[in-house]
Amino acid sequence: MRKNIGLLMLVIIIALGWAILVDPIGWNERSGFRTVEQAQAAENKLKAGMVDPSNGKRIKYWVAPMDPGFVSDKPGKSPMGMELVPVYQEQGDEKLPSSTIRIDSATIQNMGVRIAPVTKEVLKKTIRTYGSVTYDEKRIYAVSTKFDGWIERLYVDFEGEKVRKGQPLFEIYSPELVSAQQEYMLALEQYRSLAESAYPDIRQSARRLLEAARIRLRYWDLSEQQIEQIGKQGRVRKTLVVYSQANGVVIKKNAVEGHFVKAGEHQYEIADLSQVWVDVDIYEYELPWIHQGMPATMELAYIPGRKYRGKVLYIYPYLSAKTRTARLRLVFANHDYKLKPGMYANIFLEAGVPGKQLTIAQEAVIDTGMRKIVFVDKGKGRFEPRQVELGVEVDKGRYQVLKGLKEGEKVVVSAQFLLDSESRLQEAIQKMLSARSATRDSMKKNTMEGMDMKADTANSKTGSAGHSPGVKSKGKNHLPK
Repeated sequence: MRKNIGLLMLVIIIALGWAILVDPIGWNERSGFRTVEQAQAAENKLKAGMVDPSNGKRIKYWVAPMDPGFVSDKPGKSPMGMELVPVYQEQGDEKLPSSTIRIDSATIQNMGVRIAPVTKEVLKKTIRTYGSVTYDEKRIYAVSTKFDGWIERLYVDFEGEKVRKGQPLFEIYSPELVSAQQEYMLALEQYRSLAESAYPDIRQSARRLLEAARIRLRYWDLSEQQIEQIGKQGRVRKTLVVYSQANGVVIKKNAVEGHFVKAGEHQYEIADLSQVWVDVDIYEYELPWIHQGMPATMELAYIPGRKYRGKVLYIYPYLSAKTRTARLRLVFANHDYKLKPGMYANIFLEAGVPGKQLTIAQEAVIDTGMRKIVFVDKGKGRFEPRQVELGVEVDKGRYQVLKGLKEGEKVVVSAQFLLDSESRLQEAIQKMLSARSATRDSMKKNTMEGMDMKADTANSKTGSAGHSPGVKSKGKNHLPK
């Protein structure tokens, strides 16, 4: 009995050895071992097998039905014990960015997603602000004397009084002015007496002396008419009348009868109100719309229905540190003197950008602080997040588009925050799956390299022992399944 069993074992060993020697590759396949090429083919077959047989759609990954954050690259169960749900890859999705999302029409309707086109239009913006009417600083005149003296009489004795150019303001007595008049009278008498002299030098000297006396009076702001009147009357006047140099309103008065004044002191300040300034403040983000000379419209609460037309005269070169606003100076005509300094006014600045520009609705933009994103409708329920560069904000709640969109494209103007969260989740899942695939490929490569080294070692040992003369080595590396 023992001899029969031994004989049977010997026959089996001889048969197995003959099978290995005759067909080593087929033996490897039947015995559970694969070559490197066979392992790669099996991997490709597995990838190609990620297709749902019920609908023929390719499966990208599996997610937990109650936890979308749990993602797997193979079927199975979630931590809660529920079967994973496949997520399919639609045709053409492989050409879109990983952050692109697809939503069915029913969900789009339930979310309240609205679409608006990117259009070209002429950009106009009306900046509304408040202003304060003030004096035109170029039309303020100060009245003062260039000599000391005492005011003898006042002709304009209260602030706010309207005056005309050439209107008398006050009379002043000055010893210096009296002396200057006396010198002028003496020079005039000497010139008259020596005008017929036979000596030219004497006549020229008398003329120069007279001219010097006249210049002194003229430098003290006496008019030519006043100087001629002194010469005609032939006597010195005790007081001198000071006249207004412009039309306007007295906004400041220091002159008082009997008051001693010093040279250079302002006795009156007169403002011409036929033209006024309006100071307004605007926010710094509105500065790109502002330029010098642009038109401005003003409305007053106490004159309803009337509009004043003016322009931007000056843009101050600094901002207020507390309010972060910039100041503008506007100019308006005021021929009827209805505009009074100190009034508050509603100001409208109308600005525009030349040519037609791309614009989108303001609600379509998601501003993260670092970048601005819109969702572009790609059709068939697909939405692509896209970074854009925006320009100025215009009326009717629209933005100028500088870069990132084309005319005719459609963007989402409502529920885009829900789309943004879904897009971020989609992109994170793709990055996670890519990282897993890279890790798996790296591990597989390391395993293959290790098996190659073992196979080379085994082949070298077999070669040293010698092969059967009728068997050729295929040089294949054997890997376990």
